[in-house]
Amino acid sequence: MSRLIEIRSRHGTACCGVIEWGMASFWTGTRVRLRGIEPDDWMACMRFAAEQERLGDVLYPPRSAEGYRAWAREQAAADPGGDCFQLAVEAADSGEIVGTVGTYHADARAGWFEYGVMIGADHRHKGYASEAVVMLMRFMFAERRYHKCQARVFAHNEGSLALHRRLGFVEEGRLREHVFFVGRHHDLVVMGMLADEFSQLHPMGGL
Repeated sequence: MSRLIEIRSRHGTACCGVIEWGMASFWTGTRVRLRGIEPDDWMACMRFAAEQERLGDVLYPPRSAEGYRAWAREQAAADPGGDCFQLAVEAADSGEIVGTVGTYHADARAGWFEYGVMIGADHRHKGYASEAVVMLMRFMFAERRYHKCQARVFAHNEGSLALHRRLGFVEEGRLREHVFFVGRHHDLVVMGMLADEFSQLHPMGGL
């Protein structure tokens, strides 16, 4: 069973698509399933954070194992009804948690949100990140009616920049020497995609 819908953003931009309603969940794709973070996910999240540090992310003092356990418990108990949330990215074939994805900032009045995705080092280059991001954006555009998605990417992170360009993000600007870590300043690239651009590149069918 399917139905034709019109997605109208908070700013009035309309785009149409067909949603296929079957037995599959909205949150289950070909490669990944998005789900709420469970208390037992703390160890995987601790490992992902350590891998991000090795890749040149902003350096923070080490968090204790209990700190990660407390964070996972807090996420598991959080109200999922808001526009800022974190989800676990689970491999559809194995059920293993391979990363996290979520929204960090959302301006409902202006109609934009920012998101972030993190995939474990052993699970990269398998299409997990792209599918998880598209699923998250589809929810924010079609269900939450946001108008624009924004991502901030370190200029030296060529892998992340390539991912966003493949998904259809446009580079909107570069904040020069905007962040400081590993002893020096680094540029930050601002990437953006509008709801109608997303609808054209990532049709709504197949949910």
